[in-house]
Amino acid sequence: QVQLAESGGGLVEAGGSLRLSCAAAGRTFDTYPMGWFRQAPGKERDFVAAISPSGGSTFYADSVKGRFTISRENAKNTMYLQMNSLKPEDTAVYFCGALTGSSWREAYNYDYWGQGTQVTVSS
Repeated sequence: QVQLAESGGGLVEAGGSLRLSCAAAGRTFDTYPMGWFRQAPGKERDFVAAISPSGGSTFYADSVKGRFTISRENAKNTMYLQMNSLKPEDTAVYFCGALTGSSWREAYNYDYWGQGTQVTVSS
């Protein structure tokens, strides 16, 4: 089991950058593929990016490819999401989760969600 806590959200102008962190408590962080999802008001929780346990493989939603970078430091039990060239449509609550199912694109395959961090991009 792992407990997760996101941080780093905030208000930024379009074109700006933010770096989100996902801190994990527990000894098994480095055994889990991890993912970032986001949820705008009234919408479903959408896949953003995922990373393998070692960090050697990464996956991105088409909408963020080339702008966002997912990474992790297992020695620090922390995962990151570097977000550049932010757009108003990136506004959402961002969640990190640990993958326990088979598909890294589907939120129902993730457990141990954090509480989320709000990202707001102004135009």
